[in-house]
Amino acid sequence: MWRDHLTEIIVFSVLFLLVSVMGFVAARWRAPKDMAHLDEWGLGGRSFGGWITWFLVGGDLYTAYTFVAVPALMFGAGAAGFFAVPYTIVIYPLVFLVLVRLWSVSHRHGFVTPADFVRNRFDSPVLALLIAITGIVATMPYIALQLVGIEAVLKTMGVTGDNALARHLPIIIAFAILAAYTYQSGLRAPALIAFVKDSLIYIVILVAVVYLPYKLGGWGDIFAAADAKFDASPNPNDGILLNGNNQLQYVTLALGSALALFLYPHSITGVLASRNRDVIKRNMSALPAYSLLLGLIALLGYMAIAAGVKPLPGNSAGSVDNNTIVPLLFDQQFPDWFAGVAYAAIGIGALVPAAIMSIAAANLFTRNIYKEYLKRDASPAQEANVSKITSLVVKVGAVACIVFLDPQFSIDLQLIGGVIILQTLPAVALGLYTRWFHRTGLIVGWVAGMGLGMWMLYQVASPTRKHFGGSAFPLSEFGFDTTRTIYVGIVAVAVNLAVAALVTLVLRAAKVEEGADGTEPDDYFADEGDPRVTPGTDRDADSAREPVA
Repeated sequence: MWRDHLTEIIVFSVLFLLVSVMGFVAARWRAPKDMAHLDEWGLGGRSFGGWITWFLVGGDLYTAYTFVAVPALMFGAGAAGFFAVPYTIVIYPLVFLVLVRLWSVSHRHGFVTPADFVRNRFDSPVLALLIAITGIVATMPYIALQLVGIEAVLKTMGVTGDNALARHLPIIIAFAILAAYTYQSGLRAPALIAFVKDSLIYIVILVAVVYLPYKLGGWGDIFAAADAKFDASPNPNDGILLNGNNQLQYVTLALGSALALFLYPHSITGVLASRNRDVIKRNMSALPAYSLLLGLIALLGYMAIAAGVKPLPGNSAGSVDNNTIVPLLFDQQFPDWFAGVAYAAIGIGALVPAAIMSIAAANLFTRNIYKEYLKRDASPAQEANVSKITSLVVKVGAVACIVFLDPQFSIDLQLIGGVIILQTLPAVALGLYTRWFHRTGLIVGWVAGMGLGMWMLYQVASPTRKHFGGSAFPLSEFGFDTTRTIYVGIVAVAVNLAVAALVTLVLRAAKVEEGADGTEPDDYFADEGDPRVTPGTDRDADSAREPVA
């Protein structure tokens, strides 16, 4: 009952209200003369320095869902859950130079979304539309997953109801508040709140990894308890070490997730809001500190095993909700007031990424669908207004996913989202370095990769679902005599690249028109203070020039 958790509820509510007030105040923080512009509302004026960007991007990537789902996977499957740690380490060297180039060309041309860049680089509205739709579709379940983290906290505190509406009413209220201050303050709201969110998470985790091992008998006892649990598991792939069957899945999932992470529109939004190239370089060097924190967060799953935590029942009959194990661990092992702080860290940890994701999705719709196809002469003020309204619609859609869909399906959808967003890698990431690919080749490659990815995902079953049950594809479906699985995204993007390259060679041999490159080589090295390209001049996207390799 909620009365047994009154102290936790009070602490949680006070901190939640505090950040809500900060969200509304953010509109006055670094206030511009005119908020009615996507550069201001959607990118914070492109003026964030090192510390703000570090908290914003960190708050965007390391979410409430990360806080509850990674330990839950460790609790349920063991070492396989650690895939999130290497991929968040591998990613930063991979994107160090890529994101700097993206920031420079976006600064020079005023790009707000990755689809803006693709439209300009390859002179293809169709390819840009595919990139925009892909980003929106991949982002939607990601926003819904943030609500899974809040729901786990509310369930632990006993804040539940007898029907779906009553059970989700607190989430609906929380997202209504989020929608209101995001509408008013834009990207400045999550940027300001991220300071509080990340500070709380660092405090909670550092206290937990010192106090809990001491209370539970030390790390030796914690790992021994986890080993004993997995030895008794009927699934041979569970354990504190990987075995031959899940190593390929682990490696490909980690690599694929790393390649996908900064293709998500919300990740790019945080980067484009930076003030200059040096801010991005420093952040790509410093953000691995969050990966250290993530490794400690993951170990909470083993601590929950040692503490004897039993997950709460799930929403369907006979199921359990492993996402509740972290809230339950804090509820059972810490004083009520500290558990309330931990719950607030998770709850606030949902608001920051949800706000950025909804803004990023709204920017994609506004710039690459509304302006490109519905109102080409839209003014900056009209763009900002449409983006604000779209961000509200996106949040309503995310809440609807949680209210009407099984939360486990939302989790599976997010895994599918990673496969989907990976199909933008050839046009966005490789496009920053080369224009060798023909625009039609990239479109055909996207269709091939997306089609194969969807077919493979359809074949994946889970204990509760015949199709779309995850992203681990059994190699036996390809005729291999093995029980191993592979991450769908890696196979799909490999086929995407192969098809794009083959079609490019064919079209180039046939001398099919490639379109004009709207960028120059020095655009990719532009920095703060360098002049921007003005549409309509000889540097406009429509001016002809030779492709840049």
